[in-house]
Amino acid sequence: MDLTAALATHRLVAIVRGADPDAALRTVLTLAEEGVELIEVSLSGKDALTVITRARAAFGPGRPLGAGTVLTAEDARAAHAAGADFAVTPGLGEGVTTAQELGLPVLAGVLTPTEIITARALGVAALKLFPLAQAGGAAYLAALRGPFPDAPFVPVGGIDENGTRACLAAGALAVGVGSPLVGDAADGGSLSALRDRARRFRAVVEEAGR
Repeated sequence: MDLTAALATHRLVAIVRGADPDAALRTVLTLAEEGVELIEVSLSGKDALTVITRARAAFGPGRPLGAGTVLTAEDARAAHAAGADFAVTPGLGEGVTTAQELGLPVLAGVLTPTEIITARALGVAALKLFPLAQAGGAAYLAALRGPFPDAPFVPVGGIDENGTRACLAAGALAVGVGSPLVGDAADGGSLSALRDRARRFRAVVEEAGR
């Protein structure tokens, strides 16, 4: 898949990490029903590879599905075997290079200018600016766009609806959102509340694109 183009089109990545694999799967499917096109299942969740496998079977081959928290070469191989279309990493390491060797585009975790330069030299699809809220929020993103005006930044980490607005206004390609969007749904919480949050975040993204 062309991950960079998909990020530019949809501008929102939902990050699902749960302690209940069945609830995590229901969360993934509910997000998809609500029109969230890019979904990442974090490998740090319980039985995440099974969740990815089951979600892929439910979606069929056409819908993008990502594996997050890809740290090692083995993580990348397991995510690929489970049916992931793209990999998301918290940093730079074997997970990045092995995923790319397997044909999975990578949203690679970076924070500093040196890491940004390194990641771009590796040819990653986009740059997961993480953890953004703790690093200074949209103001930090705006500062980085000075030396890196065309870098495909995807801020992640503590980004709520207001943070989504601010980051997209500051030039983010897309945003990655975990708990402010998913809440406790992946642990067995309300899917109705999840639907409401998904609609609100989609409305924010659509407004930013006008």
